[in-house]
Amino acid sequence: MNFKRQYGLSLVGALLIGILGAFVLLMAFRALPAVTEYLAIERIVGVLAVEGDNGASATELRRSFDRRGEIDNISSVTGADLDIVKDENQTVIEIDYERTVPMVANVSLLIAFQVSSKAR
Repeated sequence: MNFKRQYGLSLVGALLIGILGAFVLLMAFRALPAVTEYLAIERIVGVLAVEGDNGASATELRRSFDRRGEIDNISSVTGADLDIVKDENQTVIEIDYERTVPMVANVSLLIAFQVSSKAR
């Protein structure tokens, strides 16, 4: 007797892959607002660095960040969290912050962000 071995995915295997895929999608959808906030902060920091190069003081840059952050609904960082350094004729603005994203029950995702205007 020469039986051919059958290959494929069983119902239990399909359910496990579906559950794993649903969990990965849940993580992605829950983390998306944190990533969009990071991109908004990165954009604002780039604009502020140009303003600082044009002569704006650190206090003006912090106030400008707060105003722009209010428009973009940024809640993780304020103008007081900015590290502003003026090197020669270039303004460098840096922010390090963490964001905790609740996943399921008592499981959370911790994302550490670092934004800098140095590489522009």
